[in-house]
Amino acid sequence: MFKKIFILFLFLAFSFNCFANTPRSTGKYKNWESFTAETDKGRICFAQTIPTKRAPSSIQRGKSKLFVTFRPSESVKDEVSLTSGHEYKTSSVTAKSGKKRYSFFSQKDFAWLLDDQEEKNFIKLMKRATNLIIKARTMNGAETTDHYSMMGFTKAYNTAKKTCS
Repeated sequence: MFKKIFILFLFLAFSFNCFANTPRSTGKYKNWESFTAETDKGRICFAQTIPTKRAPSSIQRGKSKLFVTFRPSESVKDEVSLTSGHEYKTSSVTAKSGKKRYSFFSQKDFAWLLDDQEEKNFIKLMKRATNLIIKARTMNGAETTDHYSMMGFTKAYNTAKKTCS
């Protein structure tokens, strides 16, 4: 009997730890959603979306996502990052909306803007834009294009920011 209780206790303890770090949705707003999660470094909050269109379909790749993240315990706010579901060729990631164009730096399969001011300007653009196009190159030089809708961004962003403030 004691052995069964101990095994049940271990199972519950392990299950709790697994789910403690799973992001929890704090709101869905059209094409965007906000999340929060507890980590060993503290709470993180983020707004995220997936593309409405991806090209070319002939390239095998994982999921594409665009994020804005807040990590108060690390003094991180308004961190813009993205993944196109493949490892990036160096300095090959750009975002464009209308006449505005931003270059990202990449490391493996994620990309970020260069500094805080770029992030602030990019977030202003995201709040005004209806669409955003991300172009990138895979390690072998093939170009990928992801189209993102900005519908719901401002509400998801504000929810993530408020949840982590």
